[in-house]
Amino acid sequence: MSYIQNLEKNLSITRKSLVSHSLYSKLDSKQKLIDFMENHVFAVWDFMSLIKALQKNLTCVDVPWTPNENRLAGRLVNEIVLAEESDVDSNGDPKSHFELYLESMSQIGASTKIINDFISKIKNSKSYSNSIEKININPIVKEFMDFTFNIINTNKNHVIASVFTFGREDLIPDMFIEIVKKLSNSDEIEADNLVYYLERHIEIDADEHGPMALKMIEELCGDDETKWKEAEIASKKALEMRIKLWNYIENKIN
Repeated sequence: MSYIQNLEKNLSITRKSLVSHSLYSKLDSKQKLIDFMENHVFAVWDFMSLIKALQKNLTCVDVPWTPNENRLAGRLVNEIVLAEESDVDSNGDPKSHFELYLESMSQIGASTKIINDFISKIKNSKSYSNSIEKININPIVKEFMDFTFNIINTNKNHVIASVFTFGREDLIPDMFIEIVKKLSNSDEIEADNLVYYLERHIEIDADEHGPMALKMIEELCGDDETKWKEAEIASKKALEMRIKLWNYIENKIN
């Protein structure tokens, strides 16, 4: 069994608990979907900081430019960033997946006030820690994002890549999109943008980003057993943090 196969095996039980979480079946009304999105949007946002941290570390974003030794990992991360940061909407206009999500929220009537206020504070201060203390969000949501930035601050590329891959990229189950489609078809809500966002995410993650991300982890960990163990510990914690977030949202909508 390869290192990557062993890592996936060791995460399988925790991952199964997340993919089969009872939250998905509870999203059976417009208001519940709104409550979900108003909290989940922060996880959509901090996902981008994970991949941008990898781009910063694994490619050269400095001027003057110099070649980077992480050639394969650099190419993979650049390709992932291209789609996540500069994908297209249903009209073919360039947008990040985060912006697609915000449009989805607006379409169904979810408030984007807090997340937009947070983004404004980030732009002004350039500091996550300063900005997060100035907005009113639930402590569980804050804890989720704090974990993300603690991972980024390790500056360990194999750890960041593992959390990005196993804690984020492969966690939108097919049942979730079926629930959204069902709600959309019931005439209760208009959710074309959300369905597009989910379909786009599933398509890209399954066909492109998932395999790329696994290759990136193999490249960064190599044959170093310590790195593989660190990757496993961080990935499992990331899954547990998502379960904790899902538990909070489920309790809220109930």
